[in-house]
Amino acid sequence: MKFDLPKELASIIKVIGVGGGGSNAVNHMFKQGIKGVDFLICNTDRQALDISPVPVKLQLGEALTEGLGAGSQPERGRGAAQENLDEIRQLLGDRTKMVFITAGMGGGTGTGAAPVIASVARELGILTVGIVTMPFQWEGRKRKQQATTGIDEMRDAVDTLLVINNDRLRDLYGNLTLDNAFEHADNVLTTAARGIAEIITMTGKVNVDFEDVKTVMTGSGVAIMGMAESEGEDRALRAAQESLASPLLNDNDIRGAKYVLLNITHGTQEVLMDEINDITDHIQDAAGSSADVIWGYCRDESLGERLRVTVIATGFNVNPDTGGILAEPKREVHELGSSEPVMITTPIADPLSSGAPSVTEEPAPAPEEPYIKVVPQGQGTIPFEPNPPYLPDAAPQRHVEEPEAE
Repeated sequence: MKFDLPKELASIIKVIGVGGGGSNAVNHMFKQGIKGVDFLICNTDRQALDISPVPVKLQLGEALTEGLGAGSQPERGRGAAQENLDEIRQLLGDRTKMVFITAGMGGGTGTGAAPVIASVARELGILTVGIVTMPFQWEGRKRKQQATTGIDEMRDAVDTLLVINNDRLRDLYGNLTLDNAFEHADNVLTTAARGIAEIITMTGKVNVDFEDVKTVMTGSGVAIMGMAESEGEDRALRAAQESLASPLLNDNDIRGAKYVLLNITHGTQEVLMDEINDITDHIQDAAGSSADVIWGYCRDESLGERLRVTVIATGFNVNPDTGGILAEPKREVHELGSSEPVMITTPIADPLSSGAPSVTEEPAPAPEEPYIKVVPQGQGTIPFEPNPPYLPDAAPQRHVEEPEAE
């Protein structure tokens, strides 16, 4: 199957849909249009390839699957991709700097082939971002289990992985028809790819370029992304707040991120300095003071009076067993009144656990010898104790002997 791109038209950014779910998402993106990217699809199902509007296609595993799909078996999807490694390298080309690989996890081709294609891209030195979906609960336990395995393999194969949980869409949008449910899932995948790609392809007065994206995403592991638009009064703060509550965040929190890529896009109504301050302050507070927030802003007149905020957070501490993000410990801050004394009623550290010696307070013993003895002039000397005992929490004591009456 012919899949060559004219060199003068080839973009440095490619979006590849793998398998049925990934191909459907890329078909949707292609119709919506994302500036400055090339679209490609890879599938084992010849019929699905034939009806796709995307012009650049690669049939995987023609000898293995005979164009009939992988039958929901990830190992067949993996074998199909391995059959076409040379074609995959040619598909990526020598100008590609960044590739998005999108797939629905749980089936055969997407689950098995997407990690293989991602590995090839990384071997070629291409910044590789995976955008995958977890299946809906009603798609079955086996599909969920296969999806979990596929996500583990994708995590090892890509620089950055965004995982979108389809069940969250039901929580947000209610009991949908099947067509509407999958359409919402495609919209979320499109939003993710567009949000990152247009950060690079759309220039602005404060510009976030490819090197910024590379800094944030190279080898970063799990990523969290959100995007929202708002207009009217307090549009900036509302867009920032809603971007952290979007479906792309998958119930996660950006606190603890090492890097945050923040892009602000305005339409015909320009963004104000106070609005930029509201957005950056809100995102910095949400991520934590140690997060490096890289931000920029650009113009897209199609937004009209709306303002768009795109947030990508990476560099989290990850649980090595589950691959999930480790929650940051909660910090409690107690404000102290300037005139109110504060009593510390609990030890700052447990001496048994910290290795510090245990100290037990006991009443100070009375000294056996006086520190100073005053005697009548000419009647003896003052005995001196070179190392008087230390009496904690006791006031210095002075014993005075009165001279005897004559």
